[in-house]
Amino acid sequence: MSATIAYVRVSTDDQTTENQRRAIEARYKVAKWFSDDGMSGAIPAGQRPAMASLLAYVREGDTVVVVAIDRLGRNTIDVLSTVEALKAKGVSVVSMREGFDLATPAGKLMLTMLAAVAELERENIKARQMAGIERSRAEGKNLGREKVIDDAAVARWRLENEASIKATAEHFGISTASVKRACAAVIPG
Repeated sequence: MSATIAYVRVSTDDQTTENQRRAIEARYKVAKWFSDDGMSGAIPAGQRPAMASLLAYVREGDTVVVVAIDRLGRNTIDVLSTVEALKAKGVSVVSMREGFDLATPAGKLMLTMLAAVAELERENIKARQMAGIERSRAEGKNLGREKVIDDAAVARWRLENEASIKATAEHFGISTASVKRACAAVIPG
């Protein structure tokens, strides 16, 4: 007996799948839900827990519904291979926003084009982000977290107490890597 399976995904922990769920429930009677919360589409489908479970769960005749093709992934090759894996099991894939069944030849053509556009947009976002970082650096702005470790104090305490890196890390409540960086910054060589 065939079933409608829904897959929802959000990229960050502060987002919710609620809107995706409501949109799918408005048009489909869903037998089983799979949800990857706080999981980037840049992570390959097989490495996302809910998607991996979905791929293992679906049976011939099932239909997998997503609100948009970008919920399957951001990488054209990954999205296509996910759809192909589902098709090989006799499962059809429906993308609501794009309005097509990915099991048809026209659907596969649209999928290829849309996945390529999604990948291009992801690359454009990365390029804009890097341009912003470079502009900030050129303006002399500090990037990243503010340094809270006093390198000189860490190095001095370690020398005065003839302490190991591990003991120094425990004393200051920092990582051993932070101790090594602090000592290298103060005592070059």
